[in-house]
Amino acid sequence: MASQWVSLFSGGKDSSWALYRALEEGLNVTHLLTVHPSDDSYMYHVPATDLTALAAESIGVELIDVHPGDLEATDATDSGEQGDAELEPLEAALSELQSEIDLAGVTAGAIESEFQTNRIQGMCDRLGIDLFAPLWQEDPRELGEAMIDAGFEIMLIQVAAHGLDESWLGRTLTSDALDELEELNEKYGVHILGEGGEFETFVTDGPHMDRPIELEYETEWEGTRGRLRITDAYLG
Repeated sequence: MASQWVSLFSGGKDSSWALYRALEEGLNVTHLLTVHPSDDSYMYHVPATDLTALAAESIGVELIDVHPGDLEATDATDSGEQGDAELEPLEAALSELQSEIDLAGVTAGAIESEFQTNRIQGMCDRLGIDLFAPLWQEDPRELGEAMIDAGFEIMLIQVAAHGLDESWLGRTLTSDALDELEELNEKYGVHILGEGGEFETFVTDGPHMDRPIELEYETEWEGTRGRLRITDAYLG
């Protein structure tokens, strides 16, 4: 059997795009891997990771769940040490998988975060596997447009930045939304694709998915930040 790839997958737009691009390139992606932190994290996307099982079913790729428990990120004093510690359960899961399959590499959705990318590259080096990171240092606006043009349905599920009010929760990322985010970037420094944690997303549909994910939710808003509380999720 051909060498197999694992897609580091949160269900958000960046990891979904990395997976999609890997499939487009003909990489043999046989597993998605989701790390489910129970609380804050320096390395991983936290909101709505429980929805990745539905995404995996729609994509038709096996899902590996890693539950590291509380990573204690809120108490961390050294971000570098914290990032290294958070990588350990991921590396252990990949090492275990490597004993079962011919693991060629992993896909990752990092755009500008050297903090994440350096650690994932270091992990790949230690495991002797490749890293496929197609978003790395791409122009954010062009990247956003490429996702939309490809047919990605990207929903904002959490916001925490100046200029992003409650109306952004549950909103779909469109070209008009990217225009507004560019204005917020100039005014407040908001990253157009939320790379600094300004917002988090979930991909409900895309060309690599057989069925869309339907979400029912309520919005929770606390002064300057908010999120969707998902009450039901199912494949359409």
